[in-house]
Amino acid sequence: MSGVEEQDLYEVLNISRGATKAEVKKAYHKAALTSHPDKVPEDEREEADVKFKLVSQAYEILIDDDKRSLYDQHGMAAFEKGGANGFSGAGPDLDDILAQMFGGGMGGMGGDPFGMGGGMPGGGQRRRAKGRNEMQEYQVTLEELYKGKTTKFASTKNVICTNCNGSGGKNEKVKAKTCDTCKGRGVQTKLQPVGPGMVTQATVPCSTCEGRGNFYAEKDKCKKCKGQRTIKQKKILELYVPRGSREGEHIVLAGEADQNPDDAEPGDIIFELEEIPHDTFNRAGADLHAELEISLVEALTGFNRVVLIHLDGRGIQLNVQQPEGKVIRPDDVLKIEGEGMPHKRSDAKGDLYLTVKVNFPEDGWLQTQKQVDAVKAVLPPAPEIKYKPGETPETVDEVEFEVVESLEGFGAGSDDPRAAGAEWEDEEEGPGGAQCAQQ
Repeated sequence: MSGVEEQDLYEVLNISRGATKAEVKKAYHKAALTSHPDKVPEDEREEADVKFKLVSQAYEILIDDDKRSLYDQHGMAAFEKGGANGFSGAGPDLDDILAQMFGGGMGGMGGDPFGMGGGMPGGGQRRRAKGRNEMQEYQVTLEELYKGKTTKFASTKNVICTNCNGSGGKNEKVKAKTCDTCKGRGVQTKLQPVGPGMVTQATVPCSTCEGRGNFYAEKDKCKKCKGQRTIKQKKILELYVPRGSREGEHIVLAGEADQNPDDAEPGDIIFELEEIPHDTFNRAGADLHAELEISLVEALTGFNRVVLIHLDGRGIQLNVQQPEGKVIRPDDVLKIEGEGMPHKRSDAKGDLYLTVKVNFPEDGWLQTQKQVDAVKAVLPPAPEIKYKPGETPETVDEVEFEVVESLEGFGAGSDDPRAAGAEWEDEEEGPGGAQCAQQ
């Protein structure tokens, strides 16, 4: 592990040392998607595979509080059996420490807990670990999250060759040859650039034997898998999204990732839900929000009609009566209990909030003076300005005006911070507050 210890796991995920678990998870998801070997051209897959495994290793350590604490104190040496930082000599065996902390220990990294392939330098007995998981984004509509969704899809994955039982040899009599490149260790130490004029050592799977430490001669390879130990298999899988699911939640298809003869069991296919923005509704938890457009006459007199179509196709009707002349005003909010998103594993639902937008009539809707007089007769009178004592104007000028859309031109061309669109700039202050001019 002496090569890997030069790699800063925080830099691998491009996060700070104070990053939260949520930030670690988000960074891993982003890095895993961009570095996955299946996402790059074939000639770049070897390099991508190394990067992907390093990203997975960084995530495995930094997402776990205990492992992260060990790493922060001792670096990757903390995960080497007989390493530095108080874990060598007559001190306690790191396997015993990690066995108590994580359940079963890590086998001096010889067990390949991060799916790096092959035994690690200085490692002991190789321990079979669970295969790596496959992360995928899955886009769903708000309607699908409201009602739930079940879909079937075809998946092609690697499965252990049944002809050679994952050995890669044509029969039990042939023996694999030890790889001369890595001397049977399964890994190589290479120099990798980390910046202008700077390189670091990194321990990567051997490219000759693909991290196995040995290989079969061409004549001794299994005829079915060509010595690859696995073959491609197509399978129909079913993905179920429960009603009420949320953005960012994971749907796990256990054991459906690629099989590897070196793993105790295959990893999982993990779908992360990504909610597609909706044209009508916004969601927060189990509550929904929408905009309700009404006319001026409805704002003044009430209404009884279907106001929107819900996510399940139902029309939502509101009977709004205006008791004692109550008026609905712009930006009023109507709350409808139990018409939000369903809670998972429950019949309960959140609430629906409707923010009112009042649509005023188009210009020219009053065609005659008689119509104008009729409207004035039923509406409240215009407000009269109230003057303070001694402030009665001597003269009154009738001025011309124009209707503009906004205050965008207010103070335009000036450097006054109170102008429309201007931003206040905080003045630099000294230790005691605002600085005074030098005398």
